[in-house]
Amino acid sequence: MNLTMLTRRSLSLFAAVGGWRTLAEAVASRALFLVAYLTSGRVSASALIAVVGVLAFAVARVWTDRKYWQAAGGLLVVGVSALLAGSTGRGVDFYLVGVLTSAVGGAVFLVSVLVRWPVVGLVLGAARDDRFGWRRDRARRRRYQRCTAIFLAKFALGTALMVPLYLAGQVVALGIASTLLTTPATGVCAYLSWRILRAEADPAGPGPAVTTPSPG
Repeated sequence: MNLTMLTRRSLSLFAAVGGWRTLAEAVASRALFLVAYLTSGRVSASALIAVVGVLAFAVARVWTDRKYWQAAGGLLVVGVSALLAGSTGRGVDFYLVGVLTSAVGGAVFLVSVLVRWPVVGLVLGAARDDRFGWRRDRARRRRYQRCTAIFLAKFALGTALMVPLYLAGQVVALGIASTLLTTPATGVCAYLSWRILRAEADPAGPGPAVTTPSPG
């Protein structure tokens, strides 16, 4: 598999889960709630503003791309977050879904690393119609382990920071942490993983340099 094919499949997989619009929606919902809460101090109103913002994203996506399930997915997540915050009157509950996702995701990735069935390998194996063939290649298995460990570190850091902030009721600090340690941090992990996986395109690396002996 050459680098062009690897990049094309990676971009196709990225587009399949929504691309940059999905990233923008995830950041926007958390940021909108936080800004509205800092401005008004009202949980229900802030949650409603976040829902309206993501609804606008969803309508635009359906209108331009006809991607219904991706639009519905983002709206569902922010809707549940708004319902939790509105029903309890606690701003931190708007970020509870993100906190739980970080904790559960960390547990899943940790188990996958320990049993040597890395999540990244399972995902890429399915995307490339390779299923479990990658497990017979020790070098690829190690790369997938490293990539999964990168995401595990992100989940562990997010959980270690967000759980205490949630329990302490620190809405502003939790909002900032949730905004930075979810979607943007996932983008960083994906980039680092891509750097590692580029080795698959040219596993042998560049050939040895050819030197010409000097006369005499």
